[in-house]
Amino acid sequence: QVQLVESGGGLVQPGGSLRLSCAASGTILSVMGWYRQAPGKERELVTIINRGGSTTYADSVKGRFTISINNAKNTVYLQMSSLKPEDTAVYYCYASRIRDYWGQGTQVTVSS
Repeated sequence: QVQLVESGGGLVQPGGSLRLSCAASGTILSVMGWYRQAPGKERELVTIINRGGSTTYADSVKGRFTISINNAKNTVYLQMSSLKPEDTAVYYCYASRIRDYWGQGTQVTVSS
């Protein structure tokens, strides 16, 4: 049974930074990453990374967010900088190996 445990969300002012972490247990995963869902909107891709280090970013976060992975710890990190109010959302950890897995979500609020 795969479990994804997220941490690091919270309230931050515009222009600030936050770091999210997601630790996976249960199996070695092929791809890990982050999606987000803002109120009234559909869940959208933020960024993903495979075990080889190849990454994909949404255009809206390129240059501001950085994803990294620690394969030994089966943990993925999301460093978010220059945060904007439109980044406010519930951020979900995502992982995949044969099937998709989701974390419980962590709230990120960008507001002054």
